[in-house]
Amino acid sequence: MLKVDSDKVIEIIRETAETVILPRFCNLSECDIKSKESKDRPADLVTIADIEAEKILSEKLGSLINGSKVIGEEAVYENPAILNALADDSPVWVIDPIDGTKNFANGNERFAVIVALVCNGETIAGWIHDPVKNITATAEKGGGAWLEGARIELPPSKPINEMTGGLGHKRNQIKNHVKEIQSLGSAALYYLELLKANLDFVFFRNQLNPGDHAAGVLMHSEAGGYSALLCGDKYQPFLTDDYLLLSSNRVTWDELSSKV
Repeated sequence: MLKVDSDKVIEIIRETAETVILPRFCNLSECDIKSKESKDRPADLVTIADIEAEKILSEKLGSLINGSKVIGEEAVYENPAILNALADDSPVWVIDPIDGTKNFANGNERFAVIVALVCNGETIAGWIHDPVKNITATAEKGGGAWLEGARIELPPSKPINEMTGGLGHKRNQIKNHVKEIQSLGSAALYYLELLKANLDFVFFRNQLNPGDHAAGVLMHSEAGGYSALLCGDKYQPFLTDDYLLLSSNRVTWDELSSKV
């Protein structure tokens, strides 16, 4: 399997966050924020920090592996066809420079940087960095999931009525069966909270963007969790119209999926 210097990737992500993203946090002018027109997601925003961070991450990460390609969230908005590269046998960096841009633009600390490395249609490594807390989660396929140097192992599952979960959408039938639902406004933060065992499950809506989910699904799996699309298929790092449910194990997943 392709190997990458994970420490170097972390260094690049953290340096970009410190020099480009954090200086703009709570320091954006009106002209630094634009709306991305989309009939599916009309509230999407992009800031100058998203654009500048994606440019730097694309250049630096792309240079780490000869022949690798780069797919950034803002580049996909301009040209969705570049997502086709995920099906190639070349390594592909998938970058979301600021996941939770709306939070970022509004001065809310719930945002993060997401990077995944995909090869032959499979996620082989992932990184999620929370710039405000300065913590980084990482995973390599077959190598476990790690948070700030400590290996992550998800705890045993709870009864459903004692669970706290996250909903990345407005579908809410499951709320009647669990203890609490949290709304974070960032896929990256949902994955970090899963890894820290502050959330027991997360249920994401359709139109699954690989920039949001490829890294996190790998991390959750490497930590011992179980996830699948609501149709029952395994998640793959492609743009997908379905629902994605992540929980501690298959038994819990089956029980939760029956409630939604």
